[in-house]
Amino acid sequence: MERATTLVFFLFVVLVSVATAQNSKKHIPVGVILDLDTLVGKIAQTSIAMAVEDLYSVHSNYSTKLELYTRDSNKDDVQATLAALDLLQNFKTEVIIGPQKSSQAVIVSEIGNRSHVPVISFSATSPTLSSMQVPYFIRTTINDVGQINTIIALIKAFGWREVVPIYEDSDFGRDIVPFLADSLEEINVRIPYRSIIPQLPTDDKIREELYKLKTMQTRVFVVHMLSSTGSSLFMRAKEVGMMSDGYVWIMTNGVTNMVDSFNSSVTSAMKGALGVRLYVPNTDELNNFTTRWKKRFHQDNPQDMYSEPGIYGLWAYDTMHAIAMAVEKIVPKGWEIPVSGANLRVGVTISRYHEFMKIEIDPETNATKASGYSIDVFEEAVKRLPYAVPYEYELFGGVPPASSESYNDFVYQVYLGKYDLVIGDITIRYNRTRYADFTIPYTESGIAMIVPVEKACTNFAKQNAEEKLENILSKIVVIVQVFVLLVLTSSYTASLTSMLTVQQLQPTVTDIHDLQKNGEYVGYPGGSFVEGLLQDLKFDKSRMKAYQPEEFVEALDKGSANGGVAAIVHEIPYIKLFLAKNCKSYTMVGPIYKTAGFGFVSLLLLTSLFGRI
Repeated sequence: MERATTLVFFLFVVLVSVATAQNSKKHIPVGVILDLDTLVGKIAQTSIAMAVEDLYSVHSNYSTKLELYTRDSNKDDVQATLAALDLLQNFKTEVIIGPQKSSQAVIVSEIGNRSHVPVISFSATSPTLSSMQVPYFIRTTINDVGQINTIIALIKAFGWREVVPIYEDSDFGRDIVPFLADSLEEINVRIPYRSIIPQLPTDDKIREELYKLKTMQTRVFVVHMLSSTGSSLFMRAKEVGMMSDGYVWIMTNGVTNMVDSFNSSVTSAMKGALGVRLYVPNTDELNNFTTRWKKRFHQDNPQDMYSEPGIYGLWAYDTMHAIAMAVEKIVPKGWEIPVSGANLRVGVTISRYHEFMKIEIDPETNATKASGYSIDVFEEAVKRLPYAVPYEYELFGGVPPASSESYNDFVYQVYLGKYDLVIGDITIRYNRTRYADFTIPYTESGIAMIVPVEKACTNFAKQNAEEKLENILSKIVVIVQVFVLLVLTSSYTASLTSMLTVQQLQPTVTDIHDLQKNGEYVGYPGGSFVEGLLQDLKFDKSRMKAYQPEEFVEALDKGSANGGVAAIVHEIPYIKLFLAKNCKSYTMVGPIYKTAGFGFVSLLLLTSLFGRI
């Protein structure tokens, strides 16, 4: 009896200890935003729930525990935004997982950034969305740009010279295209047409676009869209006879990541297409997880036939694990850049455009002094950082960069460790992102044309002003005209001035393709990547002329027929500088091509900080 009493007392003490330990755990509110009507949303919900259960069953000694608050964004950007505000204001969540779509993540991450709450997405893959823009945004998936090298290698290996990208009309679909275009340009592959599919297309709309593609010569297509749109595209492509021999289809992982969920009719239609997909090694641990996951998924979603976690399920599971482990080891809030007493080495280079970057060397100290718009933006960003950052400018090269290759070398110095950060009029291009990171652009982006304006319109009031009036009748007529003119000008001054001005500012060229048709000469800045762009547009190299900025006016004034050019193609920030000095005789037409603008360059940590510009 005494022994039984002792055992009961011991169990009571153990249970009280366990209960006390459970009550002493610090609960961390975590928001989860998913599109619960989508397959990816359902997969993620199951994986996230399993991750929490698995982690705390193994690590019962943890002093923290995640408390999940899940919200359905209903595939709507506004709903995702409202869900984030609700989680932050009413539940004081300390981290948000999701949302699924890149367009939703853009808004939610900005809200998280302003609230100093991390937003962690396992499925938002847009290359324009990253911690370079928003320090509190964390991506646990792979940037869409990561698959471009594989696609380019495939195109190069088969020697295809023309490629048509087919992408959906969304942030997810559009954002990868400039990077793809840059990479194709580097291997001299042309994009004759860009096929844009609506986010929720009807079958007829898809057929209409496919028939248009069928009339073109290009037979190589790169498809970048979500799986729901991709499955419809390939079904219609088979219907119109575009999955036969002679056609090449290359899919990004937007489609291939969910190909296991397609029914047999869709996979049959896709037969012969190539795709880029992440490889996950088969292990005993993965097999065990998959078996348990299938059982749990069917419990949560008895009506759904799909039964594989796929890459999104694995990413969601690992993301949840990482958050729980990080929370357990979390350090006090507050952070600073570890400079260890050394100044930040900021690389600068002499620009042909002093408005952006002007360099002076102090004759006494030999220190580099920099000024200009790029410097103003950088120094303003430094002022806004929540701590002091000592820095010094270091000059790269002694002359202005002669070509885009020189700028490539300048950017490459960050990778080599010569500089911590480089700033200037540096265009964000895909080949440069391979070895360094860019901040968000601080200038307008794009390529446009500088063209002369029409000068045919003249002021009729000044015509024949030098002629002398001889007889009395002429003088009477002129006096009457003057009075009529005074009445007209008092009534219609504003509209008349507007008409004259508009006529005088009409460009001599309105379409770059007119230059090709008419065999006109076209100019470009010497050493610029614009030369390659013009070649991609099939301009005759013999009709292309390179100029330095100080030669633009003379070349345009001469015109194409007199040894000059009809237009000069250049980057928009530089064109605006040119027009600020020459606005009366020239104007801008375009943009004719999309670029990412100018940015600062560094490795990931510093780029994230200065991305708050």
